[in-house]
Amino acid sequence: MHLAYDGTNYSGWQVQPKVNTVQETIEKALKIFVPDLKCIVGCGRTDAGVHAINYFAHFDTETPIIPDIVYKLNAVLPVDIAIKDCFTAEEHVHARFGATDRTYEYYVHFEKNPFKNHYSVYHNRILNIDLMNEACKYLLGEQDFSAFSKSRTQTYTNDCNVKFAQWETKDEGMVFTITANRFLRNMVRAIVGTMFKVGEGAIPPEEFKTIIAGKERSAAGKSVHPQGLFLSKINYPQFHGSDNR
Repeated sequence: MHLAYDGTNYSGWQVQPKVNTVQETIEKALKIFVPDLKCIVGCGRTDAGVHAINYFAHFDTETPIIPDIVYKLNAVLPVDIAIKDCFTAEEHVHARFGATDRTYEYYVHFEKNPFKNHYSVYHNRILNIDLMNEACKYLLGEQDFSAFSKSRTQTYTNDCNVKFAQWETKDEGMVFTITANRFLRNMVRAIVGTMFKVGEGAIPPEEFKTIIAGKERSAAGKSVHPQGLFLSKINYPQFHGSDNR
């Protein structure tokens, strides 16, 4: 399944007790048309309030998929979740482990705008984009990113291979784009919060190198708000028809 969602009204992707999640909402709708469905497996675990422009999930079934399942799912699902496509994949293809790269974008604006609040974060101080892009250079390559991860996570390693990181001006604000093979919990939001300190002149760009090497979360900046964060691209080498699949 190829889909997109506005994460404003959800406590993240993954099913959790007593809260509304994207995964649970889709599973309830899908079970109407796929009665033997056990669960769907997503390409990643976005946090509460985080959005996804391109998201993929897979599920196993012995039930023949009806031809107009995309239309019927969208008719049942709430307006903040959209199914773009539903297609048969080879048995070995896995939505999470089959992805080689993931790209996130984080949006910031500098003038108060009530119509941007769900999809961008207002920052009341102008940021030096050149300094922040200088700091981006220290993110590249395979490193231990414990300094930007929530503690007590169940990951087997905190090593990630960051392949691209850059700030650009856009729509009276800025957008930060970062691509890696994997991301830790809260990683992008913690990186952006530390980037803000660089852009404000509180720390020099080269401090990123020291923070990463120290592996201490307390040395990095605060995590920024989730509404500016979008999962924008997933790369699967098995699918050559487009940038995303």
